[in-house]
Amino acid sequence: MSNSPQQLKFSELGLSRDLQKALDTLGYEIPTPIQAACIPKLLEGSDIIGQAQTGTGKTAAFALPLIESIDLQQKNPQVLVLTPTRELAIQVAEAFQTYARFMRGFHVLPIYGGQAYHTQLKALKRGVHVVVGTPGRVMDHINRKTLKLGDLKAMVLDEADEMLRMGFIEDVEWILGHTPEDRQVALFSATMPTVIKKIASKYLKNPQQISIKTKTQTVTTTKQSYWLVNAKQKFDALSRILESYDFDAVIIFVRTKNSTVDVAEKLDARGFLVAALNGDIPQNQRERTIERLKQGKIDIVVATDVAARGLDVPRISHVINYDVPSDNETYVHRIGRTGRAGRSGEAILFMTQRERRFLGGLERMTGQKIEPLVMPSTDDINQQRMQKFKDKIKYTLENKDLNICNQIVQSFYQETNTDPMLIAAALAKLVQGDAPLFLSDRPQRKPEREQDRTSKSRDRGEFSENSDRSHSDRSLSYKAKPLKSYPDIPMSRFRIEVGYNDDVKPGNIVGAIANEAEIDSCYIGSVDIFDDFSVVDLPNEMPPEILKILKKARIAGKPMGLSLLKPSRSEGSFKVKSFDNKRKKSNDNAKAALKRKSKKKHIKRKGKPVRDVN
Repeated sequence: MSNSPQQLKFSELGLSRDLQKALDTLGYEIPTPIQAACIPKLLEGSDIIGQAQTGTGKTAAFALPLIESIDLQQKNPQVLVLTPTRELAIQVAEAFQTYARFMRGFHVLPIYGGQAYHTQLKALKRGVHVVVGTPGRVMDHINRKTLKLGDLKAMVLDEADEMLRMGFIEDVEWILGHTPEDRQVALFSATMPTVIKKIASKYLKNPQQISIKTKTQTVTTTKQSYWLVNAKQKFDALSRILESYDFDAVIIFVRTKNSTVDVAEKLDARGFLVAALNGDIPQNQRERTIERLKQGKIDIVVATDVAARGLDVPRISHVINYDVPSDNETYVHRIGRTGRAGRSGEAILFMTQRERRFLGGLERMTGQKIEPLVMPSTDDINQQRMQKFKDKIKYTLENKDLNICNQIVQSFYQETNTDPMLIAAALAKLVQGDAPLFLSDRPQRKPEREQDRTSKSRDRGEFSENSDRSHSDRSLSYKAKPLKSYPDIPMSRFRIEVGYNDDVKPGNIVGAIANEAEIDSCYIGSVDIFDDFSVVDLPNEMPPEILKILKKARIAGKPMGLSLLKPSRSEGSFKVKSFDNKRKKSNDNAKAALKRKSKKKHIKRKGKPVRDVN
């Protein structure tokens, strides 16, 4: 059992020049305890058991050393990472790609349920060096002989206890049994239940045990909150917060050097006093920036973690985590920039839906509940803008020489006899310019496939009596359209609990349904996407057990929540009449084929059913 290792730099861990260059670009300088302990052991080729909480930086702890072992000339997978969820699989794959950004020809592939097979098959055929996947889909590819593990050098079991909790542990053992005996294994788990220990003793060779105990760090003077936001909406959310909050000074943490410049330039364009702080900025300029922040000459600094180390400015009242930190300790260091010397401070964390899983670890680390943020409304922002405009007028009246301007206005009034209030309004407009003073609520978007669908559908009488309600209303229903290939198959319309706000596209929905129900996409009808839900046409012949699977299946990290939408009164039935006996016979055959395909999900494979719905 290893203790926390001595403080090292990444440059002292023996990583290659390409990896070190990537780490420098990301601003990584000091490894976390789990990274400092695991990287040398994995570089030596040892099997390891790492016990550490989520958010301690364990992805880099196994990704960096395993990348070093990869032969870029070899096209078959050399590293396999198993994760409990598709969200984690995507995240880990992205981390591998980020660390190997300067390795020309490096390929990593996430594989998981809900994604079209042909996408994965194409990538596997081309050749990938690292595969990151959920157990069920990895098993499928091994059975299909599309995932060849003969050249596998290393395997990682990430969040093994979570895979046990989700019922995947037998699948994990099955996969381990199909890997070469001489492969290296790294097992990571926050807890070590008996089943996990048995797997470790059976499949790992003289493993090095590494346990990193995270100390709770209580942050009593800093209020913490988070805001779930789409990546594309981050800057708008940031602007809204800065406009409405009464702050003294703010430090905004971002992940990359380029982001410091990008965010700072956008804020500067909106009139904020802001500067960027990153590792490329010379030391003397960094010192001047900090001094200007202390003196109140600038109010906002956009910084990377490395550039902000040692920054101690008492007037910092708010810390905004624009990008989620790489680990829990970094989060604590970030929010420690405020709430100093007994002062109160506030820390705001921007998170995407996929990153929300880190909240629990951050709360345990800080010993404090992180509450959801109440975002200022449009009315709140407009009230703030109006008050600021009035304050400018008041300040000008009290502090500026208005004699010449007053003479011009008096002359204009005598010549035109215009209402003085209108003259004042015209002058205010000159000051404001063409930019709108007030925000306006964005009108709700219409379905993605046809912007004018609403009006056209009403003309055809396809909406129910409730169709004039909001797009988000559960009672929305409209006629299920017949399939182009098989117009005699009766269709029903179903609701899915994901939409625009979850970054969902029609292809995601079709791919998830086709793969989870194992039916051809030609049996899936029209798809319409709204802000917070979608609707899709599916055959009436879908067996109840398949509908149950689809209800629990996930798209964009959320349960599909499939539910039947009732037909409108005017429609009565979704069935479409036959055109002729010949076509009817053809469609009867198609319905029979659909039933056969639907049952494939429940055929036992190697004596056990498929479990993965990720």
